Amino acid sequence: MLLTREQLQERLFALHRASLELVKDVSLETLLERIASTACEQAGARYAALGVLNDEGKLQQFIAVGMSRDEIKRIAHPPMGHGLIGELMNTEVPLRLPVIQKHPRSVGFPSHHPHMASFLGVPIRTVERQLGQIYLTEKLDAAEFSSDDEMIIQMLATYAATAITNARLIDQMKERDAALTRRNVDMSLMNGIATTLTSSLELDEILNKTLGLVMNYMKVEAGEIFLLEEDKTTLRMVLHRGQAAEAFWTRNMFNIGDGFIGIAAKTRQPLISHDLANDENFMREALVQAGFQQIACIPLISGENLMGVMSVVTRSSTPFEERSTQMLTAVGTWAGLAIENARLHANARRLAVLEERNRIGMDLHDGIIQSIYGVGLALEGAQHILNEDPITTKEKIDHAIYGLNQAIRDIRAYILDLRPRQLGNEGLLSGIKRLITEYRANTFSEVHFTVPDSDMKELTQTQSLALFHICQEALANAAKHAKAKIVQVALWTTDDRVLMEVRDDGKGFDADQKHTFIGHGLANMLTRARSAGGDADISSTIGEGTTVLVWVPRGIKQ
Repeated sequence: MLLTREQLQERLFALHRASLELVKDVSLETLLERIASTACEQAGARYAALGVLNDEGKLQQFIAVGMSRDEIKRIAHPPMGHGLIGELMNTEVPLRLPVIQKHPRSVGFPSHHPHMASFLGVPIRTVERQLGQIYLTEKLDAAEFSSDDEMIIQMLATYAATAITNARLIDQMKERDAALTRRNVDMSLMNGIATTLTSSLELDEILNKTLGLVMNYMKVEAGEIFLLEEDKTTLRMVLHRGQAAEAFWTRNMFNIGDGFIGIAAKTRQPLISHDLANDENFMREALVQAGFQQIACIPLISGENLMGVMSVVTRSSTPFEERSTQMLTAVGTWAGLAIENARLHANARRLAVLEERNRIGMDLHDGIIQSIYGVGLALEGAQHILNEDPITTKEKIDHAIYGLNQAIRDIRAYILDLRPRQLGNEGLLSGIKRLITEYRANTFSEVHFTVPDSDMKELTQTQSLALFHICQEALANAAKHAKAKIVQVALWTTDDRVLMEVRDDGKGFDADQKHTFIGHGLANMLTRARSAGGDADISSTIGEGTTVLVWVPRGIKQ
């Protein structure tokens, strides 16, 4: 039956209103149901369905309306894309039938499928390809669907094509946004790890910050780090963070190959368990009793060397993502390298201490001890001639007293040189004034200090410490080596630098030959100045004294 003009106009208005509803929800699943329901209403059908094709043109989704969920579940199998469905998938024109079973491509219905006779199928197409199909069956108020029904559903299919395309684009944008968010999280972790590993050579700080960043990234409740002992067979826990510490410390040592920690160390591959309670390789019952369900163990590798194992543990049952495991593998390599560097740095510091002790021992032996030994010999000689030549004896005793006083001054100079000093909160100027006061008391020499106009508060702690220690070293050298009577210390500023000069009138040395005997003190001055972003110049003339000139930049944070 053909529609009147008024009826057709009314249905077109209804179709327009329905098409506006299609864009209210951009969820693809909800959109497909809404299209099927709209088609059912617009064509007056008992049943409607919507099939969606994938990129290969195969049936990917099939949404049906008009049947309950229980009725759909009782059907033997979902549509397979055969029969009329397959026919419609390979055509560009609608298919309208009074009786489905009379079409030559009809293959019937699976068991428990409701009876259907009249049929209307319309492809959903874009310019390039078919996206899916709208299927309508069982016209309610007539024996079959009309040409007006076909026209209305064709218009709906046009709206549906646009809506489906937009919904897919939005889904793709959401996926890309999620991927970008994950990438940003990954980059944040790597940046945090890189900052941690390059900003410190202290092993405890590296381990603590790295484990904290990994736990935050993995969103887990606890984590731990085991380091390989010197025997190369034992892994000992050195750090735990998070919950249930008492459960973790019930087993704080593993041998290579034992338990999850030992297996990860032996294989040097990440090891993950999603069910600790039933994993025979897991050897820490206390963690299971504490409610933990999953663990991820990551070996810490530096080149070919195993440094240890880091593990993170969670009570959540949501499996760890594969990308997280890949990130942790990279973190394990970075952390392993940082651990090895920290250990090498610690060994280098210990070696430097031993070398300095040897130097001090040699200086004491060759200098002060030999001087005291000489005083002892002089006193023994005086003892032998005490009765025979009192005048010579008195001269030897006076000479011994002078020698002892000189040794006392040398010892005081060593004390001044070796005593650990820190600025604390007193500032650079106060620290240097303290050094000068102690120097005067220990050496009985004159020191003149030229105070700068600036309070030096613009200097960083690193710069202030560098100038403080250089001044300390220069004063110690003036007392110990130069035997100076007068020392001048001056501080002043330019637009971009802070400069300090320490000048003495001591013995001096041959500056052209200093590379052949330059000691730790002079080398330390240069190192400290350059580590603060500046430099130092040390000049000396035999018999005239030595000048140490050092500078650091102003307003540059170290």
